[in-house]
Amino acid sequence: MFEPVYLDYNATTPVDPRVLEAMLPFLGNRFGNASSRHEYGRAARRAIDEARQQVAAAVGAHPTEVVFVSGGSEANNLFLRGASAMLKPSQIAVSAVEHPCVMKTAEDIACKGSGWNLAKLSVDREGRVASGTLAAALLQPTELVSVMLANNESGVVQDIAPLAGMARAKHAWFHTDAVQALGKIPVDFRALGVHAMTVSAHKIHGPKGAAALIFDKRVELKPQITGGGHERGLRAGTENVPAIVGFGVACEIAVSGMAAQAVCLAQMRDAIDLGVGALGATVFGNAATRLPNTTFFAFPGIDGETLVGKLDRAGFAVASGAACSSGTTDPSPVLLAMGRVPELARGAVRVSLGRGNTPAQVEAFMVTLARVVDELKHLTAMAV
Repeated sequence: MFEPVYLDYNATTPVDPRVLEAMLPFLGNRFGNASSRHEYGRAARRAIDEARQQVAAAVGAHPTEVVFVSGGSEANNLFLRGASAMLKPSQIAVSAVEHPCVMKTAEDIACKGSGWNLAKLSVDREGRVASGTLAAALLQPTELVSVMLANNESGVVQDIAPLAGMARAKHAWFHTDAVQALGKIPVDFRALGVHAMTVSAHKIHGPKGAAALIFDKRVELKPQITGGGHERGLRAGTENVPAIVGFGVACEIAVSGMAAQAVCLAQMRDAIDLGVGALGATVFGNAATRLPNTTFFAFPGIDGETLVGKLDRAGFAVASGAACSSGTTDPSPVLLAMGRVPELARGAVRVSLGRGNTPAQVEAFMVTLARVVDELKHLTAMAV
């Protein structure tokens, strides 16, 4: 039987066997609550402390700047809601291509009567935020800015450091969602110059249920989950020790093998770009700096969901956009923000590669894609 090929690593990744091995004792006889004072609890606390050091080392931060949470969405909410609750209402600025957990949270903060205003930073046709766009927004008093490091759909990487520098000059807190970037490109909290950053385990072959908000200790946040003193009083609840341990190990593995893996992934991504272009597709963001594993494209006149479904039945798992937005037929807001027409945006398909992929799999995918696209074009022609 044909083994399905997974080409959706931006949605989630399989847990690395080394990560699982590190987690298993904490799912077994090392089950202590990290808040307990006996040896079971102390062992759990030591494991969390080690993981905190591993996560911090992976992104050039200090362990005291790492707060563990349940996922990237919670980390983004903790910063945006937590910071806005401590600041005088002003303007919050976010890029027009943010993940929904940032965009919808910012919209909620800026709801009627809150005193907050929302500025959506426009992007060019490649999905890049121009420094002039942020500069114009900062002409108004601004307290919070959030621009993602790498887009989950297009893979486009933003030039964060100069943007963060502009925000700092205006005394605004700057946050970046680095969930898609970690393990694919170098991520350095200090070099980026941000006040806060979000990273997550399940995008780097770690478990679901663990992520971190990394932030400057001068930033004041109001906890969003209260009831205990966990995580410096910022996130109440018994820590998910197995997942946190796995997160730490996944960070070590991801950073150690990143450079060599990026070269291989980029070669396969470029082969896909070239192949889909030859078939008549538009590749989005290909003139910008992108993650080495991600390509986002569309064929005129072919519905993305239909194409994804046919590829799935043929044994290839790809996406029509962000996994968190699946189930909707609306065109990608990211592509609309990039100035693409809705008809083309509805055809968008994302291929995101990972450790388990090979050039042979990419070659097989391209053969299948060409056949499926030809079939759909034929059906479309018959329907006209």
